[in-house]
Amino acid sequence: MPMPPIPPILAGRLADGLLALHVGVVAFVVLGTVAILVGGPFGWRWIRHRGVRLAHLALVAFIALQAWLGRLCPLTTWEQSLRTLAGQSTYETSFIQHWLSRLIFFDAAWWVFVLAYTAFALLVAACWWRWPPRRRVSS
Repeated sequence: MPMPPIPPILAGRLADGLLALHVGVVAFVVLGTVAILVGGPFGWRWIRHRGVRLAHLALVAFIALQAWLGRLCPLTTWEQSLRTLAGQSTYETSFIQHWLSRLIFFDAAWWVFVLAYTAFALLVAACWWRWPPRRRVSS
């Protein structure tokens, strides 16, 4: 059974929600790396939490792989599809859409993104080696 069409107002709100989620993912990846780089030398125990570090590493690897494959992030693709359903131009209507997209989207040649994502993935891998996550000690 086909899904009923999404009303434009709902599609626009879902697109805004996806953009907010996308900003959250970017913040987790970037701020997580900063936390590891700062917290590692200071001995912050929480930066070695295995689950957080695995999620962080998986996201960074996925982002770098998408860049190497020449693909857009699925969150970007879904958001743009929803904006089209809402009758909106991509990245130019609501307050949330306008400011959050300016925060995470840049206009540059594709190779710049591939290089940046690859360098970032290597930095995260170096952090994994330098300050590895720890296994829980069972009591």
